[in-house]
Amino acid sequence: MQDRPEIDIEKLAVLARIELTGEEKTALSAQVADILGFFQKLQEVDVSGITPMAHPFEAAAPLREDVPADPWAASRSLANAPASRDNQVVVPKVVEDA
Repeated sequence: MQDRPEIDIEKLAVLARIELTGEEKTALSAQVADILGFFQKLQEVDVSGITPMAHPFEAAAPLREDVPADPWAASRSLANAPASRDNQVVVPKVVEDA
C-alpha cells in the first residue's frame, strides 16, 4: 500500500503488553499500516442509500406476547434442586469464615 500512516509501534506494543524485537517492530509496522490502508480504501466506497445493519440477514428475535401469569410454586422451582431447605436451594459453602 502506498502512503502508509506513521504507526507508533512502541505504544502499540505497550498497550498489547508484548515485547518486540527490532525486526518484529519493522514487520508489524508494515502490517498495521497495510491494515489501516485497507480501512482507508473502504472509506472511499459510496454507501449512501444502504441501510446500516449488524447482520446480513433479516433477523429479529421472535417475541411472545407479555401476558401476566401466576408465578411457579416454590415446590415446582425446587423440584430439580439437589437439596433444599426453607424454600431455598442448599449449596456447598464457598466462603471460609474469617
